[in-house]
Amino acid sequence: MLLWALIGKQGSAGLTLPGSGISTTTAMLWELVLTTGLVSVILGTASGAQQIGPLAALGVGGYIALAGLWGSPVSGASMNPARSLGPALVLGNWTSWWAYLVGPVAGGAVAVGFAFVLRGRGGGRSGVSAAQGTLGGDWHPGPQPRS
Repeated sequence: MLLWALIGKQGSAGLTLPGSGISTTTAMLWELVLTTGLVSVILGTASGAQQIGPLAALGVGGYIALAGLWGSPVSGASMNPARSLGPALVLGNWTSWWAYLVGPVAGGAVAVGFAFVLRGRGGGRSGVSAAQGTLGGDWHPGPQPRS
C-alpha cells in the first residue's frame, strides 16, 4: 500500500504466484520443502547449543538466497505466509493463496518435527531461562560462592 501511495498502482505489488505452467499443488509442495529447509537452518544455527552467534545470519541469509534461486521459477520462494498474503490482500487477488499458507505452515511443522527427532525435546533449564529472558539473571560480579 505504501508503494501504491508513492508511485501509484503499477505492476503486481509483489504478488506471489506459481510459475508459468506450475500447478498450485506443486507450488504448495515446493513452499513446504523450502520452508522446511529454512526453519531447519534457523533451528540448527540460532538456537540452543547450536547457536553460532552472528554467523547464523550468514547461514540463514545464504539459504534464503539459494532457495530464492531454486524456488522462484516454481513458487516464487515466499516461505512466509505474510509475505504472500499481504500483496494478495492489497490487490484482492486470491489466486493460489492457500498454497502460500499451507506450504510454509506445514514446512515449519515438519522442520520442528525433524529437530525434535534429531535433538530431542530441548527446553532444559538454560533454554527456558533464555526464552524467558532471565538467563544470567542470577549472576553477580565478583567471586561466586561455592555451593
